[in-house]
Amino acid sequence: MAKQMIQDIEIERECIRAVEGEQMWVLLNHVKADRRKEFERFMYELMMPIAARTEPDVLNRTRILHPTEPNKDGTYTYIFIMDPVVAEGEYDIGKLLLRVYSPEQAEEYTKLWNESLASPQVGYVVTQSAW
Repeated sequence: MAKQMIQDIEIERECIRAVEGEQMWVLLNHVKADRRKEFERFMYELMMPIAARTEPDVLNRTRILHPTEPNKDGTYTYIFIMDPVVAEGEYDIGKLLLRVYSPEQAEEYTKLWNESLASPQVGYVVTQSAW
């Protein structure tokens, strides 16, 4: 297993990929150009440490792809791939925040997430093919 550092948390990253017939999620997040730093801070300083402590199986099966250039409208698309989806795992950002923060603080962090997005998250449920 490869070790990766996410801020001050060392995480064992397994090379796990869906096999034929397993469900995956692909989530597209269109982020405002001027809010990219806040979005990345939210993901890497808030959510990933929470997931590492409370949902390590979910974190081990989630990939985040960063954009290399802006979209035509100036936004940036970050892609999350849950490969495969952990059936019993918790993915809801609000619920994960409440595991660590007060309702008031969780609401503030959720606001930070929402304000960084140019449009609502777009999600696809897909199934791994034989290839």
